[in-house]
Amino acid sequence: MNDNNKKVIIIGSGPAGLTAAIYAARGGLEPIVISGNEPGGQLMLTTDVENFPGFPDAIKGPDLMEGMRKQAERFGTKFIDAAVSSVNFLSKPFKVNLGDEYAQTAEAVIIATGSSAMWLGLESETRLKGKGVSACGTCDGFFFKGKDAVVVGGGEVAIEEALFLSKLTNSVKVIHRRDELRAAIIMQQRAFNNTKISFVWNTVVDEILGENKVQGIRVRNLVSEELSEIRCDAVFMAIGHKPNTDVFRGKLELDNKGYIKKYQESKTNIDGIFVAGDVYDYTYRQAVTAAGSGCKAAIDVIKYLESNEQKE
Repeated sequence: MNDNNKKVIIIGSGPAGLTAAIYAARGGLEPIVISGNEPGGQLMLTTDVENFPGFPDAIKGPDLMEGMRKQAERFGTKFIDAAVSSVNFLSKPFKVNLGDEYAQTAEAVIIATGSSAMWLGLESETRLKGKGVSACGTCDGFFFKGKDAVVVGGGEVAIEEALFLSKLTNSVKVIHRRDELRAAIIMQQRAFNNTKISFVWNTVVDEILGENKVQGIRVRNLVSEELSEIRCDAVFMAIGHKPNTDVFRGKLELDNKGYIKKYQESKTNIDGIFVAGDVYDYTYRQAVTAAGSGCKAAIDVIKYLESNEQKE
């Protein structure tokens, strides 16, 4: 085994990747983590995390990820702060390229590249992320108990977010660019019947208002082009997530949404390639579920490598 050939490479450094690293390192695998374009994952954009077990007081998202990374390093994980440019999973050892002339190889790979929330692309949206702008009502809705919220979107996720937030907030306005929802009929009926939820149709958000926190939104009606303002304390983007799988297209089986297909436990369609976290899980998308799947992937890798050694 050459210097660059490892037992396991973990691609991604969010909760799934770092938990996998902790377990793999404690299992004696000396893992390499390729941090990726967004080291720490989406929690790096989160201010207070109150739903991760073990923290009776809120912990900042970046602090939680820094703690996970230090824990992984303590057990012998090595980090390469780079992005993967291409992969070769056709033969073993598997090859992970980090540029034109730089590659790492390994007997097993855990993919934990996550998914990224889709955003509107507004300057005010970027500036107010974590200050009232969020892409996860389940994560951040608690901070706006008794306040007024806006959900942007009209699909299944948007309506789920609106229904969840209605249990906490004073009111929820759903801003949708069309005049009908794309969510399942039963979900639509629940939302229409909920007195806390109202709808603003044929409308897009042009600006999020507020300097240091969200104070409202400026919207534009797509039919009349009329501008108006809506006062609110929080804006939840629910226009979709994009799995970070571009580099794996044609290399692994993906579903029709672009997420990696998971088979038995954490296995993919290629023997020796495993998956963890939001890069396959578009249902839960929570730090704790991602961490749990990272744990399972690492244990599966340990068993896989032990089984291969016994065959040799």
